[in-house]
Amino acid sequence: MSDLVARINPPVRTLMGPGPSDIHPNVLAAMAKPTVGHLDPYYLKVMDELQGMLRQLFRTENAMTFAVSGTGSAGMEATVVNLVEPGDNVVVCVNGVFGKRLADVATRAGGNVTVVEKPWGEVFTADDLKETIAATKPKLVAIVMAETSTGAWQPIEEISELVHNAGAMLLVDAVTSLGGVAVEVDKWNIDAIYSGSQKCLSCPPGLAPVSFSAKAMETIMNRKTPVQSWYLDVSLLANYWGENRVYHHTAPINMSYGLHEAVRLILEEGLDNCFARHLKNHQALAAGLSAIGIEYTAAEGHRLPMLNAVKVPEGIEDTVIRKGLLNQFGIEIGGGLGAFAGKVWRIGLMGYAARQNNVLLFLAALEQLLAAQGYQFDRGASIEDANQVYLAYSHAKTLG
Repeated sequence: MSDLVARINPPVRTLMGPGPSDIHPNVLAAMAKPTVGHLDPYYLKVMDELQGMLRQLFRTENAMTFAVSGTGSAGMEATVVNLVEPGDNVVVCVNGVFGKRLADVATRAGGNVTVVEKPWGEVFTADDLKETIAATKPKLVAIVMAETSTGAWQPIEEISELVHNAGAMLLVDAVTSLGGVAVEVDKWNIDAIYSGSQKCLSCPPGLAPVSFSAKAMETIMNRKTPVQSWYLDVSLLANYWGENRVYHHTAPINMSYGLHEAVRLILEEGLDNCFARHLKNHQALAAGLSAIGIEYTAAEGHRLPMLNAVKVPEGIEDTVIRKGLLNQFGIEIGGGLGAFAGKVWRIGLMGYAARQNNVLLFLAALEQLLAAQGYQFDRGASIEDANQVYLAYSHAKTLG
């Protein structure tokens, strides 16, 4: 007889990578509540409340705003495969890993995809897209608002105006941005958008908030061909998340509890307060990193507060530092992807992880590990400069 496998007992980590992020204790507690049926009146009430809160988070009145049962990648696939039919012209903006994924999914859906590329770490302007949009007359233009592989923060409004003036629809990846910076679905006239539960929402991975405009829903309901995915077919999901509540699939009930509490906590804090908290901790981290000579990959003015992609210093071994952070201090950060593999660290300050104690702990741990590798810097400078940022915020608050 084989030995009994031990009960799961994961280590306690400080999750400061590109996701998942630290989970608020209230979210974990919510997920431990009793499971009910996926058509139980109580669960239908949870669904209604979750939809209402997601509309506030996305800043939209879109009726078809809900959580796809799956990770952020399922949200990406759901938005693409519902809007793209075989032969449709699609323009995809690629300046990192996740733009490439959008292009791949659109191609698999049968779209005639044209990729517009920018160097990793840079963002797109309307001028970058004018010629391609005029030449291809796309049905859909897709862009990543917060490129998790590079830390670049993409402005949306000007590009949205260009896209709609050309008669196309706009699809936005907000996996890393939602809950960390303002996402204005209605103001920016976004037709379809998706996110994930595990980034700035500080909920475990497993649900993907999405929202479709009235124009997008009209397009979906008048398709010439069936959506290639039965599971992600929004015309079917609309009957489950809409007024009829017709059974489609067994929803992840306890995950919904978790997301419900995660979004409720953000709204309780206040969206503007939440965004300000992310920015404050980003500024403290950036000041600390600058003090010891560590540079960002994205240009100033386009750096994500919640995902800090920085260059590994010359002569420093990427994996040695990341393993040291994990094994000695229980801190997880991410390495570079694709063209940035081995060259970049991705430091997350997402949701519940965007806290002063995490920033100061990380900087202290990083200094120790860098010193052990012989890196030359002013010892303690990162902590001092980060604290100066926090002191400035405290002083401003006192005066206010």
